[in-house]
Amino acid sequence: MTKDHQPGTRGSAIVVGASLAGLMSALTLSRIGLRVTMLERSTRKVRTGAALPVSDGLLERLTGRRSPDGKDILPSGGQAWADVHAGLSSAAQADPGISLRSPVRVTDVGQDERSAWVVTDDGEFVRADLVVGADGHASVVRRHIAPEAPDATFSGYVIWLGLVDEREIRSRPWPSDLAILYKQDYCLNAYYLPGADGSLAQGKRRIGWGWYDSSRNDLLRARGAVIDDVVQRTLRAADVPGTTFDELADEAQEIWPSPWREAIVDCIRRRAVIGTPIGEYLPHRLASGRVCLVGDAAHLPSPMTGSGFDASAQDALTLAEALGGNGNRGSISGALRRYEAARLDPARQLVRSGRHFSNSFAPRGAAQ
Repeated sequence: MTKDHQPGTRGSAIVVGASLAGLMSALTLSRIGLRVTMLERSTRKVRTGAALPVSDGLLERLTGRRSPDGKDILPSGGQAWADVHAGLSSAAQADPGISLRSPVRVTDVGQDERSAWVVTDDGEFVRADLVVGADGHASVVRRHIAPEAPDATFSGYVIWLGLVDEREIRSRPWPSDLAILYKQDYCLNAYYLPGADGSLAQGKRRIGWGWYDSSRNDLLRARGAVIDDVVQRTLRAADVPGTTFDELADEAQEIWPSPWREAIVDCIRRRAVIGTPIGEYLPHRLASGRVCLVGDAAHLPSPMTGSGFDASAQDALTLAEALGGNGNRGSISGALRRYEAARLDPARQLVRSGRHFSNSFAPRGAAQ
């Protein structure tokens, strides 16, 4: 079965993936007049504890519009991953030029001189003027763009992530909003984030933390999270043995200072922890004909760079700029070449900067 976009618009796009990069790309493409269909394989997007630096006015730059009620649904500053995703999702849902289909699993990508398309796991063909791969570290679209190098490489460590309300922690607050601590063979990034109501007042914030750990790669492989040095999935709490949680709690008590150790132990007690194996991908191309990549599908740096979200936003903005605001069907391939020319070198520099950390933190397991 083939599903085509109806004529009468300036053009059409399929965005594979409705996480952060996909949402931002959909918003910028809709802003220039393309009709966008997003295809997302998951019905649930939760990333416990991860934090993102949001630049001022980002949503307005993505959409070209101010919120009609003046309320900023995507505040600037450090924000919880889930809150940023919720803000972008709200903007996309309110955009009549964007439609979301979920759950839909894309299994293949193709193109010819007139259009590009994706194939779903139930055999459906969905066709448009261009396809944007925003499907993350294990991108299916990347296999079409770079079949000779389709996989991100495991970097030799996992990041444990958690999030807790500050009111649950009785310890004295840390004197700054961010701590980056090294102990033994570990690294901890811990930070204050706005509370669920947006409050930044002491006692009403949330504490997020990311614990970099290169000592449990055997667990990742035993649980199928890493196979043949390719990251397959994140470990949820149910995937982690109780003994591992006990070890992490004991180590936190021993090596991390307050209030971070209390935050970690609280998350472990509630089993509100996930473990994400870190992969890295150094791109050699970002586009081929009418198909392109954005976000982690395009360039996957270590989260230690702190710049992955900003790079994804820049991908989305640059892609819309390269298309020139007219969605001219005959110029899609040329526009995507302009996009690649603008973004490839910065993307490679970002991944290489993360590899400096990986090679020092996990020298035996880091990507080469």
